[in-house]
Amino acid sequence: MLVVETIARIRREFFVKGRSIKEIVRDLKVSRNTVRKVLRSGETSFSYEREVQPLPRLGRWRADLDRLLADNEGKAARERLTLIRVFEELRGLGYEGGYDAVRRYARSWRKARVVTSVDAFVPLTFEPGEAYQFDWSHEIVLINGTTVTVKVAHLRLCHSRMLFVRAYPRETQEMVFDAHDRAFARAKPAAAAKAASPTTLPGWTSSSSTSSAICRSPNPVASSCSTSSAVSTSRPRSSSRPTSPSANGRPCSATPR
Repeated sequence: MLVVETIARIRREFFVKGRSIKEIVRDLKVSRNTVRKVLRSGETSFSYEREVQPLPRLGRWRADLDRLLADNEGKAARERLTLIRVFEELRGLGYEGGYDAVRRYARSWRKARVVTSVDAFVPLTFEPGEAYQFDWSHEIVLINGTTVTVKVAHLRLCHSRMLFVRAYPRETQEMVFDAHDRAFARAKPAAAAKAASPTTLPGWTSSSSTSSAICRSPNPVASSCSTSSAVSTSRPRSSSRPTSPSANGRPCSATPR
Protein backbone atom coordinates (compact mmCIF):
# COMPACT_ATOMS: atom_id res chain seq x y z
CA MET A 1 0.00 0.00 0.00
CA LEU A 2 1.33 3.43 -0.94
CA VAL A 3 1.76 5.95 1.86
CA VAL A 4 1.15 9.68 1.50
CA GLU A 5 4.88 10.49 1.55
CA THR A 6 5.60 8.18 -1.42
CA ILE A 7 2.70 9.61 -3.44
CA ALA A 8 3.87 13.17 -2.74
CA ARG A 9 7.45 12.32 -3.70
CA ILE A 10 6.38 10.72 -7.01
CA ARG A 11 4.44 13.83 -8.00
CA ARG A 12 7.20 16.17 -6.83
CA GLU A 13 9.87 14.28 -8.78
CA PHE A 14 7.79 14.31 -11.95
CA PHE A 15 6.05 17.70 -11.92
CA VAL A 16 8.60 19.83 -10.05
CA LYS A 17 11.96 18.30 -10.84
CA GLY A 18 10.97 17.08 -14.31
CA ARG A 19 12.32 13.56 -13.90
CA SER A 20 11.12 10.74 -16.14
CA ILE A 21 8.98 7.81 -15.04
CA LYS A 22 11.91 5.44 -15.63
CA GLU A 23 14.13 7.37 -13.20
CA ILE A 24 11.36 7.55 -10.56
CA VAL A 25 10.79 3.79 -10.84
CA ARG A 26 14.51 3.09 -10.39
CA ASP A 27 14.95 5.38 -7.37
CA LEU A 28 11.74 4.59 -5.48
CA LYS A 29 11.60 0.90 -6.47
CA VAL A 30 7.95 0.97 -7.52
CA SER A 31 6.34 -0.31 -10.72
CA ARG A 32 5.66 1.79 -13.78
CA ASN A 33 1.93 1.18 -13.50
CA THR A 34 1.97 2.51 -9.94
CA VAL A 35 3.76 5.70 -10.97
CA ARG A 36 1.36 6.24 -13.88
CA LYS A 37 -1.66 5.68 -11.62
CA VAL A 38 -0.39 8.27 -9.13
CA LEU A 39 0.36 10.85 -11.82
CA ARG A 40 -2.97 10.43 -13.64
CA SER A 41 -5.20 10.70 -10.54
CA GLY A 42 -5.58 13.21 -7.75
CA GLU A 43 -5.97 10.64 -5.00
CA THR A 44 -3.91 10.91 -1.81
CA SER A 45 -4.14 7.22 -0.84
CA PHE A 46 -4.39 3.94 -2.68
CA SER A 47 -5.45 0.67 -1.08
CA TYR A 48 -6.59 -2.69 -2.34
CA GLU A 49 -9.56 -4.52 -0.90
CA ARG A 50 -10.87 -7.86 -2.04
CA GLU A 51 -14.40 -7.79 -3.36
CA VAL A 52 -14.90 -11.48 -2.65
CA GLN A 53 -13.03 -13.27 0.14
CA PRO A 54 -12.34 -16.88 -0.86
CA LEU A 55 -13.18 -19.46 1.81
CA PRO A 56 -11.89 -22.78 0.44
CA ARG A 57 -12.56 -24.81 3.60
CA LEU A 58 -15.27 -22.79 5.34
CA GLY A 59 -17.33 -21.91 2.27
CA ARG A 60 -19.76 -24.82 2.36
CA TRP A 61 -20.13 -24.53 6.15
CA ARG A 62 -21.04 -20.82 6.27
CA ALA A 63 -24.78 -21.48 6.71
CA ASP A 64 -24.12 -23.80 9.67
CA LEU A 65 -21.66 -21.36 11.22
CA ASP A 66 -24.09 -18.46 10.80
CA ARG A 67 -26.77 -20.50 12.55
CA LEU A 68 -24.43 -21.41 15.44
CA LEU A 69 -23.31 -17.80 15.90
CA ALA A 70 -26.86 -16.44 15.76
CA ASP A 71 -28.11 -19.02 18.28
CA ASN A 72 -25.18 -18.24 20.56
CA GLU A 73 -25.83 -14.48 20.43
CA GLY A 74 -29.48 -15.05 21.33
CA LYS A 75 -28.58 -16.73 24.62
CA ALA A 76 -28.03 -15.01 27.94
CA ALA A 77 -24.52 -13.73 28.61
CA ARG A 78 -23.77 -16.46 31.16
CA GLU A 79 -25.01 -19.22 28.84
CA ARG A 80 -23.11 -18.21 25.69
CA LEU A 81 -20.49 -20.57 24.33
CA THR A 82 -16.92 -19.52 23.70
CA LEU A 83 -15.67 -19.46 20.14
CA ILE A 84 -13.68 -22.63 20.81
CA ARG A 85 -16.90 -24.44 21.75
CA VAL A 86 -18.60 -23.11 18.60
CA PHE A 87 -15.63 -24.39 16.58
CA GLU A 88 -15.91 -27.82 18.23
CA GLU A 89 -19.63 -27.99 17.40
CA LEU A 90 -18.86 -27.10 13.79
CA ARG A 91 -16.21 -29.82 13.70
CA GLY A 92 -18.83 -32.25 14.97
CA LEU A 93 -20.94 -31.43 11.90
CA GLY A 94 -18.07 -32.44 9.61
CA TYR A 95 -15.97 -29.27 9.21
CA GLU A 96 -12.30 -30.17 8.63
CA GLY A 97 -10.74 -26.69 8.51
CA GLY A 98 -8.77 -24.82 11.16
CA TYR A 99 -9.81 -22.60 14.05
CA ASP A 100 -8.28 -19.40 12.61
CA ALA A 101 -10.68 -19.36 9.67
CA VAL A 102 -13.65 -19.68 12.07
CA ARG A 103 -12.27 -16.94 14.31
CA ARG A 104 -11.77 -14.49 11.41
CA TYR A 105 -15.23 -15.20 10.05
CA ALA A 106 -16.84 -14.75 13.49
CA ARG A 107 -15.09 -11.39 13.93
CA SER A 108 -16.35 -10.08 10.59
CA TRP A 109 -19.81 -11.49 11.35
CA ARG A 110 -19.98 -9.56 14.64
CA LYS A 111 -18.74 -6.34 13.02
CA ALA A 112 -21.50 -6.58 10.40
CA ARG A 113 -24.12 -6.99 13.14
CA VAL A 114 -22.77 -4.00 15.09
CA VAL A 115 -22.88 -1.75 12.01
CA THR A 116 -26.47 -2.84 11.33
CA SER A 117 -27.56 -2.07 14.89
CA VAL A 118 -25.84 1.34 14.99
CA ASP A 119 -27.84 2.55 11.97
CA ALA A 120 -31.08 2.34 14.00
CA PHE A 121 -31.99 5.35 16.17
CA VAL A 122 -35.03 7.02 17.69
CA PRO A 123 -35.23 10.77 17.03
CA LEU A 124 -36.22 12.89 20.02
CA THR A 125 -38.73 15.55 19.08
CA PHE A 126 -40.75 17.60 21.54
CA GLU A 127 -43.60 20.06 21.28
CA PRO A 128 -43.20 23.55 22.82
CA GLY A 129 -43.51 23.26 26.59
CA GLU A 130 -43.86 19.46 26.48
CA ALA A 131 -40.67 18.46 28.30
CA TYR A 132 -37.54 19.84 29.92
CA GLN A 133 -34.32 18.57 31.53
CA PHE A 134 -33.04 19.42 35.00
CA ASP A 135 -29.72 18.65 36.62
CA TRP A 136 -27.23 19.87 39.23
CA SER A 137 -23.49 20.54 38.87
CA HIS A 138 -20.80 21.44 41.40
CA GLU A 139 -18.67 24.48 40.49
CA ILE A 140 -15.72 26.10 42.30
CA VAL A 141 -15.89 29.91 42.35
CA LEU A 142 -13.98 32.74 44.02
CA ILE A 143 -16.16 35.01 46.19
CA ASN A 144 -14.47 37.92 48.03
CA GLY A 145 -11.12 36.16 47.82
CA THR A 146 -12.48 32.87 49.23
CA THR A 147 -12.76 29.66 47.20
CA VAL A 148 -16.29 28.31 47.54
CA THR A 149 -18.04 25.27 46.04
CA VAL A 150 -21.51 26.18 44.82
CA LYS A 151 -24.32 24.01 43.43
CA VAL A 152 -25.56 25.16 40.02
CA ALA A 153 -29.05 24.27 38.82
CA HIS A 154 -29.38 23.71 35.06
CA LEU A 155 -32.79 23.67 33.37
CA ARG A 156 -33.17 23.31 29.60
CA LEU A 157 -36.36 23.27 27.54
CA CYS A 158 -36.31 20.30 25.15
CA HIS A 159 -38.03 22.05 22.23
CA SER A 160 -36.26 25.42 22.02
CA ARG A 161 -33.09 24.26 23.88
CA MET A 162 -33.39 27.41 26.01
CA LEU A 163 -31.02 27.14 29.00
CA PHE A 164 -31.47 28.57 32.50
CA VAL A 165 -28.62 28.43 35.04
CA ARG A 166 -28.62 29.63 38.66
CA ALA A 167 -26.13 29.01 41.50
CA TYR A 168 -27.14 28.02 45.05
CA PRO A 169 -25.18 27.21 48.22
CA ARG A 170 -26.87 23.78 48.66
CA GLU A 171 -29.14 21.24 46.93
CA THR A 172 -32.20 21.46 49.14
CA GLN A 173 -35.82 21.04 48.18
CA GLU A 174 -36.52 24.76 48.52
CA MET A 175 -33.74 25.55 46.07
CA VAL A 176 -35.04 23.00 43.57
CA PHE A 177 -38.45 24.70 43.73
CA ASP A 178 -36.88 28.14 43.45
CA ALA A 179 -34.83 27.15 40.39
CA HIS A 180 -37.94 25.77 38.66
CA ASP A 181 -39.98 28.83 39.65
CA ARG A 182 -37.44 31.29 38.22
CA ALA A 183 -36.78 29.22 35.08
CA PHE A 184 -40.46 28.85 34.19
CA ALA A 185 -41.13 32.51 34.95
CA ARG A 186 -38.40 33.41 32.47
CA ALA A 187 -39.68 30.94 29.86
CA LYS A 188 -43.33 32.04 29.86
CA PRO A 189 -45.64 31.19 28.09
CA ALA A 190 -43.88 28.00 26.90
CA ALA A 191 -43.85 26.54 30.41
CA ALA A 192 -45.72 27.14 33.66
CA ALA A 193 -44.40 29.45 36.34
CA LYS A 194 -44.91 27.16 39.36
CA ALA A 195 -43.12 23.88 40.04
CA ALA A 196 -44.80 20.84 41.55
CA SER A 197 -43.83 17.21 42.10
CA PRO A 198 -44.74 14.85 39.22
CA THR A 199 -46.11 12.30 41.66
CA THR A 200 -48.84 14.69 42.77
CA LEU A 201 -50.29 15.38 39.34
CA PRO A 202 -52.32 12.76 37.43
CA GLY A 203 -51.02 11.81 34.02
CA TRP A 204 -47.36 12.70 34.72
CA THR A 205 -44.56 10.46 33.51
CA SER A 206 -40.90 11.09 34.31
CA SER A 207 -37.66 9.30 33.49
CA SER A 208 -34.81 10.13 35.88
CA SER A 209 -31.27 8.84 36.37
CA THR A 210 -29.01 9.40 39.37
CA SER A 211 -28.90 13.16 38.98
CA SER A 212 -31.02 14.21 36.01
CA ALA A 213 -34.53 13.80 34.64
CA ILE A 214 -36.72 14.40 31.64
CA CYS A 215 -40.22 15.42 32.66
CA ARG A 216 -43.36 15.39 30.55
CA SER A 217 -46.75 16.91 31.15
CA PRO A 218 -50.15 16.17 29.62
CA ASN A 219 -50.81 19.93 29.72
CA PRO A 220 -47.47 21.62 29.00
CA VAL A 221 -48.73 25.15 29.59
CA ALA A 222 -50.37 24.53 32.95
CA SER A 223 -48.00 22.03 34.55
CA SER A 224 -44.32 21.35 35.25
CA CYS A 225 -42.29 18.85 37.22
CA SER A 226 -38.99 18.38 38.99
CA THR A 227 -36.66 15.43 39.38
CA SER A 228 -37.02 13.47 42.57
CA SER A 229 -33.36 12.39 42.52
CA ALA A 230 -32.15 15.99 42.87
CA VAL A 231 -34.54 16.77 45.74
CA SER A 232 -33.34 16.32 49.28
CA THR A 233 -35.17 13.72 51.34
CA SER A 234 -35.34 16.04 54.33
CA ARG A 235 -38.44 18.11 54.92
CA PRO A 236 -38.19 21.74 53.74
CA ARG A 237 -37.28 24.30 56.38
CA SER A 238 -39.87 26.79 57.43
CA SER A 239 -39.59 30.19 55.84
CA SER A 240 -40.76 33.63 56.84
CA ARG A 241 -41.67 34.33 53.23
CA PRO A 242 -45.21 33.66 52.00
CA THR A 243 -45.78 30.06 50.97
CA SER A 244 -47.97 28.63 48.25
CA PRO A 245 -49.98 25.42 48.61
CA SER A 246 -48.57 22.38 46.80
CA ALA A 247 -50.56 19.88 44.78
CA ASN A 248 -51.20 17.65 47.82
CA GLY A 249 -52.61 20.50 49.90
CA ARG A 250 -49.60 21.04 52.21
CA PRO A 251 -47.77 24.38 52.13
CA CYS A 252 -44.28 24.44 50.63
CA SER A 253 -41.73 27.21 50.42
CA ALA A 254 -41.30 28.73 46.97
CA THR A 255 -37.98 30.47 47.66
CA PRO A 256 -34.91 29.40 49.73
CA ARG A 257 -33.99 31.08 52.95
